Amino acid sequence: MANERIILGIDPGTTIMGFGIIRVINKKMEFVQLNELQLSKYDNHYQKLKIIFERTIELIDTHNPDEIAIEAPFFGKNVQSMLKLGRAQGVAMAAGLSRDIPITEYEPKKIKMAVTGNGNASKEQVAKMLQQLLGLKELPKNLDSTDGLAAAVCHFFNSGKVIGEKSYSGWDAFVKNNESRVKK
Repeated sequence: MANERIILGIDPGTTIMGFGIIRVINKKMEFVQLNELQLSKYDNHYQKLKIIFERTIELIDTHNPDEIAIEAPFFGKNVQSMLKLGRAQGVAMAAGLSRDIPITEYEPKKIKMAVTGNGNASKEQVAKMLQQLLGLKELPKNLDSTDGLAAAVCHFFNSGKVIGEKSYSGWDAFVKNNESRVKK
């Protein structure tokens, strides 16, 4: 029987939320879906948050991911932008947690490093590498969806490692991923 799991990657945002889904079968990645949620047409920030929550739940119920990888907000100078981005991330995380799905958060540089080998890679470089890794025929116009896909790929590459990422699934998952560190 094949060892299979599905990873949902999310790049949260209040203008565009990107997401990508991969299937992992016996340690081999397979592309499932790549898309984005356009939120710029909504004026009300709370309406955007509601839509992010609903779309994330819809993705979860449709694809049944085993894990969610989410890009952490980067620290900028605009406090209002940071607050809005943090809310978007929190709502997406709440959707996953409401379905008991483990969530791992990755810094943008860690995602870029995992996918391209360069923590300062551009969005275009990340997208091109994903295209090669997963055999994507063409890239989307906006690269928010490839950022979401990159989070999923980063999580695949970091599976079983605990190197500074924040995990929200509890002690059982930690012990399972670090059996060699448990004293018997």
